[in-house]
Amino acid sequence: VQLVESGGGLVQPGGSLRLSCAASGFTFSRYGMSWYRQAPGKERESVAGIASEGSFTNYADSVKGRFTVSRDNAQNTVYLQMNKLKPEDTAVYYCSIYYYSTRYWGQGTQVTVSS
Repeated sequence: VQLVESGGGLVQPGGSLRLSCAASGFTFSRYGMSWYRQAPGKERESVAGIASEGSFTNYADSVKGRFTVSRDNAQNTVYLQMNKLKPEDTAVYYCSIYYYSTRYWGQGTQVTVSS
């Protein structure tokens, strides 16, 4: 299993970013995928999840209405569209899969929201 995130960066409050996670090493279309984040000094927290065919999504209360998770099973990629970003969204963002009783993580991508 390999997960590679991209798309992070520095953005002003109110701005937008789209994160991508390219997956390989498993049959992507059969598994739900998740996004997590970890801010400095805080525990890693779940941000969003999406079912295998994209028919079901869920979000942390803190990002509902601002973030949208989606996937392209033809490209083995999951996305996180982040709008109306706030300073408290600053964190390293990870995509993840729970596969054969093991949770796998990408290397993470840094998102910094600051003026």
